[in-house]
Amino acid sequence: MTFAKEPTGSLYAISDMHLDFKKNMEALHQLPIFPGSRLITGGDLCTKPEHLRTALSILTQRFDRVYWVPGNHELWSSKKPESEESARGVDKYLWLVDICREFNVLTPEDPFDTWHGVGGPCTIAPLFIPYDYSFMDDPNADWAAWSEQERVEKAVAWAVEDGILCSDEKLINTTPYRDIAEWCRARVGYSHDRLRAIPPDRPIILVNHFPLRGDLVRLRPQMRRFRIWCGTNLTEQWHREFNIACAISGHLHIRATDYRDGVRFEEVSLGYPRDWEATQGIGAYLRVILPAPAEPEQTNHHTVFHRRGNHRAERLRRAKEVT
Repeated sequence: MTFAKEPTGSLYAISDMHLDFKKNMEALHQLPIFPGSRLITGGDLCTKPEHLRTALSILTQRFDRVYWVPGNHELWSSKKPESEESARGVDKYLWLVDICREFNVLTPEDPFDTWHGVGGPCTIAPLFIPYDYSFMDDPNADWAAWSEQERVEKAVAWAVEDGILCSDEKLINTTPYRDIAEWCRARVGYSHDRLRAIPPDRPIILVNHFPLRGDLVRLRPQMRRFRIWCGTNLTEQWHREFNIACAISGHLHIRATDYRDGVRFEEVSLGYPRDWEATQGIGAYLRVILPAPAEPEQTNHHTVFHRRGNHRAERLRRAKEVT
């Protein structure tokens, strides 16, 4: 892959653009150019492959370089018996990787890139680590005693008790893996080995659609048990094991900056049309990853919510409310 010169602008991130919705796609077409800047996309850009091609064709014209990781929506499989969209499981994922490569977009299957702009050098590490249901927080659960298959069955049954069933259970095919939990464990091992190969003195910008920690999963009370489809406990300590400068995720549609042990965690979702204000445009919802924002005095279990766009938009809103 060949790329433009080293960045003179910022490193931005956004996820969950859900371009299958007309409002979101129309807004993407209005996104301005960000000269000298790069963009991390954190999954759930869209469901349909043709929308992925459209998105990447636009984003690669707006930014010097683009990074992509899959969300759960990209992995949904079409039920059409005769079409390229009928790809399943790992084949579907690798097909999406090939689409990204058509546009020189870096994926979890490519060598890690280095940011040499302001705040660098940092290694940018896109990952694909789904979930294994271990975010289940039922106090009566005996997770350690259950077999792997029992963990999946009991976790899904626990969510269904509350009237919750993720569409993934019907739409994600995990071939050749038995289930997504097994696929998740394989991806954890693969990703862990790649991260260990990064020099320990090199800061890492880690990107995954799903949060790395269960305590970062925020959901409406009536959706609390949806958390089993939100990540894995296997990555709980990665921010301590590796030199993580910032961990980027999406999936939750609740934009926030969190700190754990001094490490910054960014949830960078745009979301469904109801989750954002079209009058601001998508550009207002791009999160600046580098240069890093000034850290708050308390950086352990400190949270900043971004209800109406990026840091600048949120500061302007608060200033208006004060005055």
